[in-house]
Amino acid sequence: QVQLVESGGGLVQPGGSLTLSCVASGFTFSDYAMSWYRQAPGKERELVAVSGSVNGRSIANYKDSVKGRFTISRDNARNIVYLQMNSLKPEDTAVYVCRAGLKYTNSDGEISEYAYWGQGTQVTVSS
Repeated sequence: QVQLVESGGGLVQPGGSLTLSCVASGFTFSDYAMSWYRQAPGKERELVAVSGSVNGRSIANYKDSVKGRFTISRDNARNIVYLQMNSLKPEDTAVYVCRAGLKYTNSDGEISEYAYWGQGTQVTVSS
């Protein structure tokens, strides 16, 4: 059974920091790209950061508005992905959700994906 369990959210003042964790189980963690998404009230879900590999080389990509403030990292031995968030702003307020994704070529030759989502953790940035 696949599980993604986030933790670490909470209330923080502007300029503060939080570290989110996502513990994964039920699949081969190291094979999957791990991402953090967020969804603010009344807004669409958006990709914040992704950690994966291309041709054996680790990569990390970020939404422009969080570059330089957020860092995604992963511990493949413990099946955990982290999101270190610094210099938080009120506009970072959202539910943050962990996602695992693995693309593959199906029997029709099309690119498909195994994808799993966590339940999310609330981050509120307010004074």
